[in-house]
Amino acid sequence: MSAERPVRSDRGRSGMFRTKTVEQSIQDTEEPEHSLRRDLSALDLTVFGVGVVIGTGIFVLTGKVAKENAGPAVALAFVLAGIVCGLAALCYAEFASTVPVAGSAYTFSYATLGELPAWIIGWDLILELALGCAVVAVGWSGYIQSLLANAGWHLPGPLTGAHGGTFGFDLLAAVLVLVLTAILVAGMKLSSRVTAIVVGVKVTVVLIVIIVGSFFISGSNYQPFVPPSKGTEGGNGLAAPLVQLMFGFTPSNFGVMGIFSAAAVVFFAFIGFDIVATAAEETRNPQRDLPRGILGSLAICTVLYVAVSIVVTGMQKYDKLSTKAPLADAFKDAGHPFWAGLISFGAAVGLTSVCMILLLGQSRVFFAMSRDGLLPRFFSTVHPRFGTPYRSTILLGVVVAVVAGFTSIDVLAELVNIGTLFAFVVVALGVVVLRRTRPDLPRAFRTPFVPYVPVLSVLASLWLMLNLPAETWVRFAVWMVIGVVVYFVYGRRMSRVSQAQRSGPPTV
Repeated sequence: MSAERPVRSDRGRSGMFRTKTVEQSIQDTEEPEHSLRRDLSALDLTVFGVGVVIGTGIFVLTGKVAKENAGPAVALAFVLAGIVCGLAALCYAEFASTVPVAGSAYTFSYATLGELPAWIIGWDLILELALGCAVVAVGWSGYIQSLLANAGWHLPGPLTGAHGGTFGFDLLAAVLVLVLTAILVAGMKLSSRVTAIVVGVKVTVVLIVIIVGSFFISGSNYQPFVPPSKGTEGGNGLAAPLVQLMFGFTPSNFGVMGIFSAAAVVFFAFIGFDIVATAAEETRNPQRDLPRGILGSLAICTVLYVAVSIVVTGMQKYDKLSTKAPLADAFKDAGHPFWAGLISFGAAVGLTSVCMILLLGQSRVFFAMSRDGLLPRFFSTVHPRFGTPYRSTILLGVVVAVVAGFTSIDVLAELVNIGTLFAFVVVALGVVVLRRTRPDLPRAFRTPFVPYVPVLSVLASLWLMLNLPAETWVRFAVWMVIGVVVYFVYGRRMSRVSQAQRSGPPTV
């Protein structure tokens, strides 16, 4: 085996804010033992994006937000949230096509802001994607248990998970995660084929909702399209939004401001399109296909969300919608239980692809950090046959399976969504920084109207972050403190960039 090449860095920086050159990041992808196989096309990436974004949000969130926040104007809330995500997607598209390396926001920030900011982003994404996958797996288990119960089959109580403080192990959730982990280890092409089948079923069900549901629309249900504004009491203590604690501003429901409040909620139905960027290194033509995959999947999901929200609020008056299964219950209310059952089946199937792609995303971020030495290099070795980061995939798969098996969904649902918004901010800032520091880099896709689009993306993301509960910020801060400790104890010393700086200029 050849000697390992030292990692070049930006000599103008040192310590916590040393950067890794874009050229070296790309060069590292060519190391035989740490090189991922390039199997994905633009279509594969688009399918991954649609697969992770279209989940329970489209089956549940549309009705819930219509009833509680915006009425029929929830369609406008989805448009606003899509615009916010679109601003971030434009920044991701430039970065991913310019630095086509696994790791997404972690890799981008390493090339622009420095090692410590990159570590913080990577550390946060691993947590968010892992817990997000566990949440989805537990939700999938609930759907399957319900379908089995309808058929007269019941799992033993201790194997259905923890409920009401009782001890239990969610066998179905754990098994799902382990099966999907095995598929991811077996290769990206197999993973993309499985995802394509699942996404095909899921999108078909969504289109059925739109087409069939349109025949049951009553125009009177859209009156008023923007219901009169209604004040809210807000939360108390740490449960209150940070913007309320800082400025005394209490969000309102319905009315024009209710649309913005709803947008802050439905925004999280879009989370996941950025995971497409984690597959950059496994894309055959990343400069061309990554922008298409990121922007294409976001556009498709926005259109589907808006269409579904228009149909469901037209089928049933917004204040009568169910908050647990609004689409299925709207069809039941219209006297069509068959379509309601089909929607429930589509929701269960759809969660499978969401879980798989979240597993994919976190393993690629972990792999990239390991290859840079910030985590043990042992986990950055790829499988000699399948060309996948099997060690990191197996490790994280087992951890997520255990978490999903032993933790109740009420606890898992406290997922720190702030991490994604934080990543959006970093990527948008990174685009501006890289334009100034490396204007010579070839850019297959260029974010338009720089710096205005990145600045708008930062401001929109910060506004949504301020609308999150203060307790979310506390959890975020605690996890970040743990991450900083790990970085100073291990990552800062073992970083390949750090070792290269200590050993002097690399030989040519």
